[in-house]
Amino acid sequence: MGKDGFLPVGKIVGAHGVKGNLKVYSYAESVSVFEPGRLLLVIHAGKIEKHFAIKWAKPHGKSILLSFKGIEDRNTAKTLVGAELFIERIALPELEEGVYYWVDIIGLSVFTTDDQYIGHVESIMPTGSNDVYIVKNRTKDDSTEILIPAIESVVLEIDFENKLIRVELPEGL
Repeated sequence: MGKDGFLPVGKIVGAHGVKGNLKVYSYAESVSVFEPGRLLLVIHAGKIEKHFAIKWAKPHGKSILLSFKGIEDRNTAKTLVGAELFIERIALPELEEGVYYWVDIIGLSVFTTDDQYIGHVESIMPTGSNDVYIVKNRTKDDSTEILIPAIESVVLEIDFENKLIRVELPEGL
């Protein structure tokens, strides 16, 4: 997480056109995070912080085109290139039971049902049918990673209070 109570949702990677539009690399799965009227915290070079209201956003290839109120020309838009975009956590929609935001899963410790420590979730890879948790053991010298499918038969428990995931590893892992 970036600042307290805020989650990173993207990074401005360029200016687009002459009317102050921005090209954004989104960390979110859906453009819906960038709904018109929503305020985003923009942090540039770790120093400059400012809130901007979204005018509009739309998919553009693998990125998103975004327009902020108050950014009306290309030169102003260019000053924001490299800035990180953050959303207030409370602005995110509630999820249904058993569905979690990736930011909440990354960093959790992973243990087997017999309390064998496997490592920490370093990242998550979407595969279409299910996500896969990429788990690394930071106490080992090697950079071995274990790929754990995020399915009910493997991930038996996610305990946010104790910051752990309990798994039943499939045969061969």
